[in-house]
Amino acid sequence: MLKEMRIDLNPSSLHKRHHVFVKFAISFLLLGLAFRLFVSDSIRFSSSIVETPPLVETNSITESPPLSPSSSSSLPAQAPSSGDLLANESQAFPNAECDIFTGDWVPDPSAPAYTNASCHEIEGHQNCMRNGRPDSGYLYWRWNPRDCELPRFDPGKFLDSTRNKSWAFIGDSISRNHVQSLLCILSQVEQAVEVYHDEEYRSKRWHFPSHNFTLSVVWTPFLLKADIFEDMNGVSSSEIQLHLDKLDETWTEQYKNFDYAVIAGGKWFLKTAIYRENDTVTGCHYCPGKNLTELGFDYAYRRALKTVLNFMTNSGHKAFIFLRTTTPDHFENGEWFSGGTCNRTAPFKDGEVDMKDVDIVMRDIELEEYEKAAPVGAENGVILKLLDTTRLSLLRPDGHPGPYRQFQPFAKDKNAQAQNDCLHWCLPGPIDSWNDLLMEMINRGIHQ
Repeated sequence: MLKEMRIDLNPSSLHKRHHVFVKFAISFLLLGLAFRLFVSDSIRFSSSIVETPPLVETNSITESPPLSPSSSSSLPAQAPSSGDLLANESQAFPNAECDIFTGDWVPDPSAPAYTNASCHEIEGHQNCMRNGRPDSGYLYWRWNPRDCELPRFDPGKFLDSTRNKSWAFIGDSISRNHVQSLLCILSQVEQAVEVYHDEEYRSKRWHFPSHNFTLSVVWTPFLLKADIFEDMNGVSSSEIQLHLDKLDETWTEQYKNFDYAVIAGGKWFLKTAIYRENDTVTGCHYCPGKNLTELGFDYAYRRALKTVLNFMTNSGHKAFIFLRTTTPDHFENGEWFSGGTCNRTAPFKDGEVDMKDVDIVMRDIELEEYEKAAPVGAENGVILKLLDTTRLSLLRPDGHPGPYRQFQPFAKDKNAQAQNDCLHWCLPGPIDSWNDLLMEMINRGIHQ
């Protein structure tokens, strides 16, 4: 080894080695520069990932008490949780700043967008001001997503964006409650003209002449074909006959006329019903003494949503569809038929209330069927979005008419017994925030 070192030190050899050393040094410098650029880009890339808002989890819902054995016997053993599916829904808005469905109700001193004096479309049962509700604090809250600001609904901008278009709200009386809220807000810009109503005034259609905009509400409580034997007061003379394999033509025959549709199931699935498939009785929900298989409301609800969403995503009509999730009620100390009340005057805070078992089941079904249908819709040019109003509605026990579904219920006797409505919403009231969410979702859908 020493001999080799001495040989390398002769002049010619040294000159040769000098060139080798220079080449080696240049190569080393280029390699170092490349490595530095690589590391720098990696750091910037990593930083962009860290700065992306994380998906929001809703563990408070999934941690709610499980269903009792009697009511969960027909449920799948491993149904997906609301939290997991909601996280997947968040991915539907890759450019969104935050999950607009996770937040809190915060005090808001500004007045509502309308009153019962400025809007004449409020149904009597939801006209809490006229009916004598003494408190007004429920009017001064707004829904505030935790990671961003939710813009207020802009009626002028909405009407401009829906010029020459048609919207429909398809479902039960909660859908009618919602459409009345939208009508009241829009009436601050233009008064709608009612152009149609059915015999019972449950389904209606309005036209906004200046914008050639049509707004409809289609009453179809099951979304499926159903033979219903109830009067307007909810008194039933026979069990509902529900056809699980047939959609209600009341809405399907009009569907291709709608550019936008907000569709929802509801509490009607909890009623006693006989289930039919292929015109044959296959079972029922809560039909003691009938000698029929108890299939459960969850079985019917899943069948209904699956059939509805399959129709919408494969109909060839490229609409913008919102699937609204279930609306919780706030009856305490009983139900609507057994003296239940809702006397609270302020929102719940997160963690102060648990969702009822039936609402957990219905919402999980909605999320699962949505997850299946959305990709199919996307392939067929149909935009399907989840309008997840369940949690924010759960936090508003103060927003219902309660006894003030009736006109001045305590005017003659302050101790009078009055039936409470703890499901529908006062107008104005918390349901107005659903329209803030709708407009934000439209803006996100358009700009994706």
